[in-house]
Amino acid sequence: MNKMGFGFLRLPMKDNKVDIKLTQRLADDFIAKGGRYFDTAYTYLDGKSETAFKQAVADRYERDRYEIADKLPSWMVKNHEECYAYFKEQLERCGVRRFDVYLLHWLNGENYKTAEATRQFEFLKELKEKGLAGRIGFSYHDSAALLDEILAAHPEIDIVQLQVNYLDWKARGIESEKCCLTAAKHGKSIIVMEPVKGGTLAVLPQKAAALLEKKHPERSPASWALGFAQSVPGVERVLSGMNDPLQISENMANTEPMSDEEKELLLKAAEIIKEGTAVGCTGCRYCTSYCPIGMLIPDIFSLYNEINRYPAEGWKIKPVYESLTQKSVKASSCIGCGACAQHCPQKLTIPGFLKMAAEALEK
Repeated sequence: MNKMGFGFLRLPMKDNKVDIKLTQRLADDFIAKGGRYFDTAYTYLDGKSETAFKQAVADRYERDRYEIADKLPSWMVKNHEECYAYFKEQLERCGVRRFDVYLLHWLNGENYKTAEATRQFEFLKELKEKGLAGRIGFSYHDSAALLDEILAAHPEIDIVQLQVNYLDWKARGIESEKCCLTAAKHGKSIIVMEPVKGGTLAVLPQKAAALLEKKHPERSPASWALGFAQSVPGVERVLSGMNDPLQISENMANTEPMSDEEKELLLKAAEIIKEGTAVGCTGCRYCTSYCPIGMLIPDIFSLYNEINRYPAEGWKIKPVYESLTQKSVKASSCIGCGACAQHCPQKLTIPGFLKMAAEALEK
């Protein structure tokens, strides 16, 4: 089995621009190995993701060689008419005449109210009726209870894009398992995002890694995570942000459905990982777009997690932090406005974590 799709959120970058040549090579490898499904969004990489898809895929392949999913920036829409303006711009950016899948981006309690007020579900239905979108749905970051409410109110939806990985499977904040069960209850296909949790599950604490290696010495931590996501009932595609040819080769390898024993082993590994993780940041960078002082929040949290796991390595980690914050601002510069937390899909109390990061990295 292989259900992998190519997510265009974490593309290879060079001088703050997408490395198009490498992205083209990655797209070529992905398609050559049987891949078809690409995923982008209006806001990914500050708008660079959609144009990168055009240059890497749409301009170079016949339309029947790929599927493309895109997302309306639902929280940015001020009125119904703006839905059409964004959609037209996205078609032009991506270099296509229609989308195979079109989603409302990042529905949660607040954004769902905006979507209803601006009749975004009505817009989706119209796109499908006109043949401008093959299937319609939304990406989601909230409780299973709200998901149940939305799907009951909108049976026209085909697809739900959910954050699914073994670390969040039982988590109260993300509710991966409950959301998957809710989607299944309504008969909706599931597209998985963050199967490796922003890279967190690609490099594991030694104790967790040893647990998995004992069972399958030949498997990498990332392949375990991708295998778990692909084995969840109802999952149609699993998106991975691939920025290295080796990742393409590993991700596109066929894998057997995961056994119950293997799933239980992963849940044990998850408990070990949680013990050594101070901040459950996935590096999506939604927060940085809203920080008024331009703080590189995910980069700071990455170093904070590292020093929390390996405190004896602080003498190595702190100089990296100093170099990083010379380009931006230090964690202690946080003004506590909370704009970052309001836009965090992981529901992290970011200002509070920044205070702890400052204590660990600056003292």
